[in-house]
Amino acid sequence: MVTVISLGGSIVAPDGIDTDFIAAFIGLLKTELASDEKRRFILVVGGGGPARRYQQAYRSIVQDAADEQADWIGIMATRLNAQLLKAVLGDLCTQEVVTDPSQVGPFVGRVLVAAGWKPGFSTDFDAVLLAERFQADKVINLSNIAKVYTDDPRKNPDAKPIDSISWEAFRAIVGDDWVPGKNVPFDPVASRHAAKIGLKVICAAGKDLENLKKILSGQEFFGTTIG
Repeated sequence: MVTVISLGGSIVAPDGIDTDFIAAFIGLLKTELASDEKRRFILVVGGGGPARRYQQAYRSIVQDAADEQADWIGIMATRLNAQLLKAVLGDLCTQEVVTDPSQVGPFVGRVLVAAGWKPGFSTDFDAVLLAERFQADKVINLSNIAKVYTDDPRKNPDAKPIDSISWEAFRAIVGDDWVPGKNVPFDPVASRHAAKIGLKVICAAGKDLENLKKILSGQEFFGTTIG
């Protein structure tokens, strides 16, 4: 039983590294793994604050900054965060950090950690590809957003939270194009492929670990189901 978690960089490294969260999150995974010997996790981690800071530095120095170079900067931040998670997991993660989900071999061990692959999309797309590769029925997308809204609630006070939404309706909200550092509940490129293969995505607040326990156990949870 493989569970894919797309772990937003904004909750792993919002500015500095949130060591308290990482310790608690890994502790929860260890409890889940100990309770079911068949359970395995794939963690795909984003770039967070370091990615944004370095991308902003690049754009402030170079007038005609290229999206591809900004993407590579963000990808390198994801790989640093992923290497940290792998190190913290110890013997539970025996494979190297996955940087190309199209070439990953058999899943060995209990936890697989993945990072950014190449320009053109975020780590959400890597999570979708890995869910497809290892036949997971959903991706749990943990970020600093507790629910998907009809619009950006920071800009539109009339935006409403959504419990469940189709891929067609969700894609109408986020669009089709990816821009490095784009802040959306789920990457448009990942959304297109998830819709194509019939994958569900659950969006929930990453730091609410009690809520994550409910998701993992199939209980009623606070968040948004897409698909």
